[in-house]
Amino acid sequence: MNDKAIYTISELAKQFEITTRTIRYYEEIGLLKPDRSEGKQRIFSKKELVRLRLISRGKKYGFSLTEIREMIQLFDHDPSGMSQLKMTMDYGRKKIEEVTTQINDLTLLRSEMEELLDEFQKKLSEMEREKK
Repeated sequence: MNDKAIYTISELAKQFEITTRTIRYYEEIGLLKPDRSEGKQRIFSKKELVRLRLISRGKKYGFSLTEIREMIQLFDHDPSGMSQLKMTMDYGRKKIEEVTTQINDLTLLRSEMEELLDEFQKKLSEMEREKK
């Protein structure tokens, strides 16, 4: 892939397994800024491909589109990438805390459900014994 590579919206949609509508939405909210051909067709550069990869990765890790936009836009203001890395690390730490809380909540829920099932099984066994 060279710097002059261009992609159509359909090519990117297929590559990232998303809809063209999703890509247009990302453009609407300022995450992507494709150029236009003379026929007004969207033309995506390697830069947009990289942005779409970052969006995809961010969504995979549960970041909101607002958080993703903030991280991406930081690079536009600080090409060194230091600010972007710091913010990404801050968001990452918060996301780890959220995931840890969710894991703990789900573990507790599973334990409560297992206890209820045990109680139900005991009750059912008692009812079956009484019926005999």
